Amino acid sequence: MIRYTYMLLAAFLFLGVQTHAQKTSQTEGQRPLGHENSNKFRQLYNEMSTPNEYRTASGAPGHAYYQNTADYKMEITLNDETQHLQGYETITYTNNSPDNLEYLWVQLDQNIREPDSPSKEKNGAAISAVTQPERFVNSYLEREPFDGGFKIEEVTVGGKPLDHTINWTMMRINLPEPLEPGESYTFSIKWNFNIPEHTVNRARSGFETYDDGNKAYVIAQFFPRMAVYNDVEGWQNYQFWGNGEFALPFGNYEVDITVPADHLLDGTGEITNLSKVYSKKEMKRWEEAKESYAKPVIIRTQEEAEEIAAGRSEKTKTWKLKAENVRDFAWTSSRRYIMDAQVVEFPERDVMAISIYPPEGNPLWEEYSTKAVVQTLDTYSKYTFNYPYPKAISVHGQRQGMEYPMICWNYGRPNPDGTYSDRTKFGMISVIIHEVGHNYFPMIVNSDERQWGWMDEGLDTFMQYITEQEFGLSYPQAIEGNSKYPSRRGEPSKIVNYMKGNQDFIAPIMSNPENVFQLGNNAYGKPATALNILRETVMGRELFDHAFKTYAQRWMFKHPTPEDFFRTMEDASAVDLDWFWRGWFYSTDYVDIGVKEVKSYYVTDKPTQAGKDILIRRNGITDPSSIQAIYVVDEDSPEYDSAMKGKDMLESSTTLKEYLMDNFTPEEREKIKTPKHLYKVVFEKPGGIPMPIIVEYEYADGTKEKVTYPAQIWRKNDVEVSKAIATDKEIVKVTVDPDLETADIDTDNNSWPKTKKIGKFNKFKNKG
Repeated sequence: MIRYTYMLLAAFLFLGVQTHAQKTSQTEGQRPLGHENSNKFRQLYNEMSTPNEYRTASGAPGHAYYQNTADYKMEITLNDETQHLQGYETITYTNNSPDNLEYLWVQLDQNIREPDSPSKEKNGAAISAVTQPERFVNSYLEREPFDGGFKIEEVTVGGKPLDHTINWTMMRINLPEPLEPGESYTFSIKWNFNIPEHTVNRARSGFETYDDGNKAYVIAQFFPRMAVYNDVEGWQNYQFWGNGEFALPFGNYEVDITVPADHLLDGTGEITNLSKVYSKKEMKRWEEAKESYAKPVIIRTQEEAEEIAAGRSEKTKTWKLKAENVRDFAWTSSRRYIMDAQVVEFPERDVMAISIYPPEGNPLWEEYSTKAVVQTLDTYSKYTFNYPYPKAISVHGQRQGMEYPMICWNYGRPNPDGTYSDRTKFGMISVIIHEVGHNYFPMIVNSDERQWGWMDEGLDTFMQYITEQEFGLSYPQAIEGNSKYPSRRGEPSKIVNYMKGNQDFIAPIMSNPENVFQLGNNAYGKPATALNILRETVMGRELFDHAFKTYAQRWMFKHPTPEDFFRTMEDASAVDLDWFWRGWFYSTDYVDIGVKEVKSYYVTDKPTQAGKDILIRRNGITDPSSIQAIYVVDEDSPEYDSAMKGKDMLESSTTLKEYLMDNFTPEEREKIKTPKHLYKVVFEKPGGIPMPIIVEYEYADGTKEKVTYPAQIWRKNDVEVSKAIATDKEIVKVTVDPDLETADIDTDNNSWPKTKKIGKFNKFKNKG
């Protein structure tokens, strides 16, 4: 009975509500034209690939999923006098696919730095338009061209020349006969190249020259690397233009690197001859670090590094490194390096968190670098999987920010006197978290960076945001003066300016990284913000975190696609998110939800014209005056009487009172609510992305109530929706998204009553 009464009151309110005429394109008397399904909540079947035996509809790898592997044995020599690298590698490529491979593709990423590379701004042949005058001038300044790129000396099999074809950053190995499923093929490449100075000619890999003439090397993309062959792309041989990073297969590495004897070196994998390349003092400290869970142990001190850097050894040392199940290899080397390390405990193994930096990095790096590495391993592992590798290294590199398995380069340099700003400190901590975090995405969850930059950068930036906030809790002294860690990306308000920008220059997240204007916003900021909103506002942390972890664990050491991520998030949560992926990832739509109007309604026995019209139209009553009915009026209605305001429903309607007396017992009547205030709140959606309506109602007595209507409220009307509110308290203010949770690009329409805008002149005057 009580439920029936509520329904009755809702119907009463409806009688006084004018319906909105649907706009159509037809003229008077014409039948409306048909249309395709444009509902924002329609299924994503047209946008997503069809599931198959390799990738299932659930988002998990299929029973026939495969991935090929590439194992490397390398001998590398660094010439510190000429900044030249010489290499020889033997690659064993295993075909685990069901296909016969007629040829193999090898990536030659250094060729982007060839003098005649088509990616360079030279003679008008650049692929990127120069929009800033200073860049226009710089691109045409006369300077000595850098002789970059791989110099391939030989490609052989069994000591004999192997036919091959080089197409800029890709080399095709022409096999004498197809490589059948289950077979392996072993061949060798000898090469050399000049190492670029990354602080002069920006590069992901290179060297920096210090004031004393010494160099620090951060070396990556230094060897010809196998491309990925899979069920989605076939061979991923999209040329390297600079933004789209690297799609690589997993494999095992044995790498011998010969450098000056006074250099300190580390890289991907474990150093297998540590006792031969470390001094006795360094070995003793390393063993101490392996037992130090609370703080880092200095392996090579600043004083020792400065003393070593003052000399020049003419001898060499060979460092032997071995890595298993990694997708790449990188290393660093310099005689100016300081090093510290601390152990991080996981159930399966202890992991060494390591920082390597020159004196120019101190005191900032000694204070915070390893702390950031430790926090990253702890937080990322909590939300994905336990870190599986033996170490994670943060290396200081001026203006660097680049990641590889177990090692990364990071910027953040204090002033020459050792002082530094908060901006420098937080910038350094954030980039370390981000680059170390890339061990998870894409070094282990190995997405295709050449096609989908957001799948590693966006997911990593999202996890970076969570880690930064936890870093602030772990090390409150680091954020002194701030209420929380000042994250640059991740919070909804930080992406608003980008999303309300000119849509002609904004690409959907689902774009190749070479095809967007603002890669930082498109591949990093926007997807990270979308995932943060999905976690906090749409799904809730419990459902999101379980689904996100499921995705990470399903696809660790495998090659996922965007569809695998989207499907897993829904499969593991039972939350329909097609509307969310379409709005945030497949379109350049934006969020804009506002309060259009708020109207008060009052119960009365006096017939209203609107009410009579509805009785006639909906119930077929020809003479409404012949029946007893309850009506509602709004304050703009001619039937409204100011005496109605503030009255209980039973005071305003004898008919309603009699109805309750005749149909309910005294006990039942006590449980029936008859509120004093009835409101219709109309919400509008100028923006294209449907989102939950988060609304705060403020009442005359000073109390507030926060209500969330799910995004599905927009399913049948993508323009505006209304809610009926029955309450004993008078509503004095309505605010949409009061805590800025949805990246709403226009908050001017978020409040009722409308807030008056203050002009720039008045703002300036008020400051005075």
